Amino acid sequence: MEIKPIKTDKDYDQALERLEFIFDASPDSKEGDEAEILSLLIENFENKQYPIEAPDPIEAIKIRMEEMNLKQKDLVGIIGGKSRVSEILNKKKKLTVEMIRALERILHISASVLVRNYELTN
Repeated sequence: MEIKPIKTDKDYDQALERLEFIFDASPDSKEGDEAEILSLLIENFENKQYPIEAPDPIEAIKIRMEEMNLKQKDLVGIIGGKSRVSEILNKKKKLTVEMIRALERILHISASVLVRNYELTN
């Protein structure tokens, strides 16, 4: 077992190949320990090389609505009337503090996600 930092794409490819080879090893074996450590190294490299940015607040709302099987009309009364909901979801108007509080409570989206800045569309 030779564990070393993953610094290049070549190191990354080699680590993936090795992990694939020992993936089904027993957790209580040397190979199992190696697989666990390699997984952490691979995850760390991927997070640094291929970061995934959080969606903007409106995209986060749309994602959560889809997960909860909600439609645009389901937000009427929570963040305003039908036209206000449309304006918000189409990025014509910004979220207000009251809307953010309601969305955090109803959709269980962290306020820290909802307060992020985003561009309005024309």
